[in-house]
Amino acid sequence: MKRIFWFFPVLIVFFSCSGETKSGYEITGSLEGDVAEGTQVFLRKSDENMRPVPGDTTSVTNGTFQFTGDATTPELRYIFVDGVNAAIPVIVENGSIRVIAHRDSLGAAEVTGTPQNEAYRAFVEGTRKLVARRNSINTEMQAAMQNRDTANMTALRDEFFEFQQSAVDFEKTFIQGHSDALISAMLVNRMLQSGSAPVAEVAELFEGLDPSLRQSALGSQIEAQIASQRVTAIGSKAPNFTAPTPTGENLSLNQVLGKVTLVDFWAAWCRPCRAENPNIVKVYNKYKDKGLSVLGVSLDRKATDWKNAIEQDGLDWHHVSNVRYFDEIAELYNVRAIPASFILDENGVIVAKNLRGEDLEAKIAELLP
Repeated sequence: MKRIFWFFPVLIVFFSCSGETKSGYEITGSLEGDVAEGTQVFLRKSDENMRPVPGDTTSVTNGTFQFTGDATTPELRYIFVDGVNAAIPVIVENGSIRVIAHRDSLGAAEVTGTPQNEAYRAFVEGTRKLVARRNSINTEMQAAMQNRDTANMTALRDEFFEFQQSAVDFEKTFIQGHSDALISAMLVNRMLQSGSAPVAEVAELFEGLDPSLRQSALGSQIEAQIASQRVTAIGSKAPNFTAPTPTGENLSLNQVLGKVTLVDFWAAWCRPCRAENPNIVKVYNKYKDKGLSVLGVSLDRKATDWKNAIEQDGLDWHHVSNVRYFDEIAELYNVRAIPASFILDENGVIVAKNLRGEDLEAKIAELLP
C-alpha cells in the first residue's frame, strides 16, 4: 500500500457547510462508482512512518457508510475502501462530518462539516500551486539528469531551492493564521523533522499555537524535539562523531576541522544532493587552500552506491558513512531530509546551516576572505 503523506496530500476539494453539534463524532459517507454491497471501509490512524494501523471498520450499505465514536482531541485519520489503493484524509473531531467520494477518485472526495476539516481544506487549497510546481520541477530534473544536461540541472536546482522557501513561507503564514488548527501543529512538527526553518523560528510558531495543541500528545513531542534541535542550532558547538571512511578507517569530525568546515549530509540516491555537488566542488577547490575543510556524511544504504557517487561527482574531500540510511549521526544532527549541511568555524561552532548555491559560496567567502 502506498504511503500517505500529509504535507502535500492528494488534492481534495472541500466545501464549507455547518453541521449539527453532536456529543461525539458521526462520519457519514456516500460512495459512488462500482462498489459492491457490503464492501468494507476502514477508518485508520497512521504510525510515525506513515503506515496505516488497524482502526474502526464498517460496511457499505446502499452506497453509504458511517462511523461513530467520541474524540477527546482532534486527530488526523484516513478512510480506506477495501480494494482501492488510495485514502481520504479526515480530521476526526466531535461533530457531524460529511464525506462524498467516488471509488475511482478518492483523492477528489469532499469532506465537510467541522472546523478542523475546514482548516485542513484551506491548507490543501493553498498548496495546489505549490504541488503543481514541485511536480513540474521533479519531472524536469529527471529529464535533465537522464540527458546529463548540467546547465538545466543547475537552473532547476536553483528553482527547487526557491520553491522550498516558497513552501516554508506559505506554511508559516498558514500556521500564524490558523493557530487552533491541528494541521498547523502538524506543519510545525514537519518543519522540525525536515529542518526547513531555524529552530528558533519554529519554537516561536509553536508558542503561538493554541494551548490545547501545545498540551496535546503531538505538542509534547514537538516541545521535546525543539529542545533536542537546539543542540545543533546556530551558535552551538557541533557534536563530534566518528564513522568509517570509504577505505574502512574510522574518522571523526574533530580530526578534520579546518578554519571553516562544511559538514554535508547527502546520498547517492538524493537528486537535489547530486545537483548541488558541482557547486560544493567549485567552492571547495576555490577555498581549500585558505582553510576550508569538507566532511561528507553519506546516508546511503549501499557502500557501492556511495563510493561510485564520490568518484562520479569528483568529491575530493573527507567522507564517512555507516551505510545505514538515516543513522545515529543524522539523528544526532536532527537531519530528517537531505541535502542538509552545517558550516562550522575553527572552534567547531555552528555558524550557518543549509546554505547552497551562491549563498554557500558567499558565506565561505565571508569566513575565508
